[in-house]
Amino acid sequence: MPTLGELVAPRRMGRDFPWLLASSWTSNVGDGVALAAAPLLIASMTSSPILVAAGAILQFLPWLLFGLHAGAIADRFDRRRLVMLANAARAVVLAALCVFLVTGTANIWIVLAVAFLYGTAEVFVDTAGSTLLPMLVRPSDLGIGNARLQAGYLVANQFAGPPLGAFLFAAGSAWPFLVEIVCVLAAVVLISRLARTPVPPRESSEGGSTAHPPVHTDIAEGLRWLWRNPPVRMLVLIILLFNVTWAAPWGVLVLYATEHLHMGAVGYGALTTASAVGGILATLSFGWLERHISFASLMRIVLTLEVLMHLAFALTTVGWVALVIMFFFGAYAFVWGTISTTVRQRLVPAALQGRVASVNMVGVFGGMVIGQALGGVIAEIWGLTAPWWFAFAGAALTLLFVWKPISAIVSAKPVSQDDPVQESNEP
Repeated sequence: MPTLGELVAPRRMGRDFPWLLASSWTSNVGDGVALAAAPLLIASMTSSPILVAAGAILQFLPWLLFGLHAGAIADRFDRRRLVMLANAARAVVLAALCVFLVTGTANIWIVLAVAFLYGTAEVFVDTAGSTLLPMLVRPSDLGIGNARLQAGYLVANQFAGPPLGAFLFAAGSAWPFLVEIVCVLAAVVLISRLARTPVPPRESSEGGSTAHPPVHTDIAEGLRWLWRNPPVRMLVLIILLFNVTWAAPWGVLVLYATEHLHMGAVGYGALTTASAVGGILATLSFGWLERHISFASLMRIVLTLEVLMHLAFALTTVGWVALVIMFFFGAYAFVWGTISTTVRQRLVPAALQGRVASVNMVGVFGGMVIGQALGGVIAEIWGLTAPWWFAFAGAALTLLFVWKPISAIVSAKPVSQDDPVQESNEP
């Protein structure tokens, strides 16, 4: 019978994978603590809805401003060291915040500035970090590797971290951020244990590094490769469109739960918990799903469930029904995230992993910003269930559009590593 360690990080995935996994999980604990503590800190300093909303916006803004640059930089330098340096920068920013809090000199503007700087460093951590797994495990193990990383995100970031952050904040405003510093620095130490580190993609024939072109040249190269690769281009487009439709009702979810379903604040929290529980349970079944159902079928099933979920939320008026729907949402959303990441990583050359990942993440956050803006306007004019009807119609039309191309995405062959900017064949 396999041990727990073998189940979590199978030996076939190599000695480096457990260090990557431990670093990611530890970092996610710190991020989960901040997920609750940061809004509580902002709310303790201002009652202005605009300033409170600004704190949430600053989660997305660095991605829109620096996401593409982070991808280009991740493809230039040692990615492990880049993760370490960016995490160290996060720790410095948090340490400065703690000094302001302990000395009583912190104010809302300092906190918002810290949120922006922290979010900017996080862009570089997440972009470079997303390129490490494909270099450490075989393509056939990317699915289970991404599933384990997703599990850590769900358990630490969504499940355990926020309650811990709220508890620590009640003990003192600086405590959650001190704990977060410890988690981030521990993540630096753990990631430093990787034995194999990525080599900068551009090297001269004599073994020395060549001069780098301007960053915008690298960004353009990545965008050009993506545009000329129909399977990856379609995958990024699917993620963008479904994030627009998903974010429209999610932006007003708190009002939908408290005013339409009359679940109260506790019920609203239970909705997010139900989603995390569904995702955690899905982690236990991903290996079986990967062995028995093709990725193309799983992608179609998951996206169909997304359409049906929006319809179910639009129709229901009962809180416990919404909890059941949210549980299944968490399960299939986890499966989708794991599959889409795995397929992208298998198709993108190592030298372009950072740039293509960054385009994908800019699309994710750009779609969320667009969707939440649309959802707010739609709800204001037509009511709290209207964003769900918009999401249902938009997701259904998108699914019809991408149903056939999904087969081409999954069956596509990776582009030659020796020629990362070559044009792939049209499916």
